[in-house]
Amino acid sequence: MNLAQLPVCTELFHTASGTAYADLVIDGHRETWPIRSRRFRAFLRRSYYRATGTAASGAVINGALEQLDARAQFDCPERTVHLRVAEHNGALYLDLADDQWRAVEVTPTGWQIVSAPPVRFRRTRGLLALPTPQRGGSIVALQSLLNLTSYDDFILVIAWLLAALRPGGPYPLLALAGEQGSAKTLTCKLLKALIDPGIAPVRTLPREERELMIAANSAHTLAFDNVSGLLAWLSDALCRLASGGGLAVRQLYSDDAEMLFEASCPMLLNGIEDVIGRPDLADRAIILTLPPISNAQRRPEAELWSDFERARPGILGALLDVVAHGLTRRSDVHLTSLPRMADFALWSAACETALWPAGTIARAYRANRRAILESVIEADPVAACVRDLMASRNQWAGTASEFLQAVDKLQRQEALIRRPDWPRTPRALAGRLRRAQTSLRAVGIDIAFQREGRVGSRMIRIRGRPSASTVSSATSAPTKPDLETEAPG
Repeated sequence: MNLAQLPVCTELFHTASGTAYADLVIDGHRETWPIRSRRFRAFLRRSYYRATGTAASGAVINGALEQLDARAQFDCPERTVHLRVAEHNGALYLDLADDQWRAVEVTPTGWQIVSAPPVRFRRTRGLLALPTPQRGGSIVALQSLLNLTSYDDFILVIAWLLAALRPGGPYPLLALAGEQGSAKTLTCKLLKALIDPGIAPVRTLPREERELMIAANSAHTLAFDNVSGLLAWLSDALCRLASGGGLAVRQLYSDDAEMLFEASCPMLLNGIEDVIGRPDLADRAIILTLPPISNAQRRPEAELWSDFERARPGILGALLDVVAHGLTRRSDVHLTSLPRMADFALWSAACETALWPAGTIARAYRANRRAILESVIEADPVAACVRDLMASRNQWAGTASEFLQAVDKLQRQEALIRRPDWPRTPRALAGRLRRAQTSLRAVGIDIAFQREGRVGSRMIRIRGRPSASTVSSATSAPTKPDLETEAPG
């Protein structure tokens, strides 16, 4: 028997990275598996046994795999294989990951369940099925299951979920902070279960960037539990993962071969403290603080999960309704100004009018960014010192050494400059000032670097001062929105 000529193999193809796949017809539906996977190898063994009544030898299986792999690589087309979500010809597809390999097709006219989508999905280990979405549901059912401080926080959670249903980033990182017992872990599990359920819904932080990229290639959504701090390399890696990034590492047991990882995925993390302190990651984040839960308000987790499972099909259907609405409006939405996560802002503006008046998500997002900005400045002693230095003046100019002297004089009676993260050299200070530029500019303080004089001394020029409407009053209403939706003409 020639296993390489199986009639159930309807199509072979390969991806851009060179992975060979096969489409199989099993029990009347199409499945897609990597040719070199354990699942496909087991399928060959079963096919051989059914045809001959005997077990296939390793040589027979390996020979068939070699032939199929070669055909897929050189004689068959190249395709993209997706994980959980995909886009094709203006429609979005959500893999239900069920036994029938069905997907939800979302178009501007609505959504429907299809048995053979035009895109190919891959199934990773630990991927769980989504429920069949139901029509007529409401996102209001989700609000009662979450422990949030305000309705604005709920609006931002919905915005994050809608962004997570898009294929490809950028995706904002949703960070949950709060004291013990504020349901941070449970909230992460519920949100992940809505869009990308898995056997291990939350995980610990990776020890290296390679582990992070492997995790991002194994799940559409990552959730990190009980985070107590983010090292600099991990903060930078999360930035790349939120915006879309890659990693090349040497392949094991080889001298010159590389393994290439490219990923962008929605992320959740939770911790008692606000662990996002670097401005570049904070600019890509939504940070919510969960309130404490009193003993009178606390519910058994089994009861809450039971309520969630009953409501989950309707909530998913309601989210898909909003996504269909967003597909209808996304070409007509324009923003007068864009934040760092511009694609997120545009998609949110397109979707929100299915639920709320135009500008609702933008308003909540602005307020959250102001609060994050205050936290970032307070967490950075250099940024905080610049703000204090400029509180009583309009401008300052000098070298990095002169800035250190000025701050030393300003903070002489305080312990701030004795902090271990305080820069000790002019070069280190210049680097920290460059990193703080974005945050300080948002509160009205501009920092410029230039060389002056015959010897080209590097000068630092600081202009401006925080106004009364800066981040110190983060709870007040903004005077001038930086995200305004223009009505389509």
